[in-house]
Amino acid sequence: MKKLIATLVMTLTLLVSVNAQDKMMKHDAVKTVALEQTTGEFTQKGLTISEGTYIFEIANNAVGTDVGFVLIKKGADASNPENHIKTAYVTSVVKGGETQTSSATTLAKGEYTYFCPLNKTPQYTLTVQ
Repeated sequence: MKKLIATLVMTLTLLVSVNAQDKMMKHDAVKTVALEQTTGEFTQKGLTISEGTYIFEIANNAVGTDVGFVLIKKGADASNPENHIKTAYVTSVVKGGETQTSSATTLAKGEYTYFCPLNKTPQYTLTVQ
């Protein structure tokens, strides 16, 4: 009976440990893409990243207005909010001199477009390989 209880305790300990490691590995897999906006443009004119999960960090460098961030699949109508990848929105508008982040956004291989409608930037290409 003692062996059975000891085996059960060891098994439960191992399962908890594996689960905790899995959560840590998933957390480590989230990468950050830092983008800076100046008046009327992003300083990064295009990006190529690998497939995965990202948080977008958007900085407002003296734009003179609040800024945001919109990400869509390339070719989609950017004026239609239904096409926006909402997890990529910053959690609140980015005021002058500040930085805000998006929620974690998982991107599959393909091409996307990013822009800021508040700062009226051009649309730039984000390629996921």
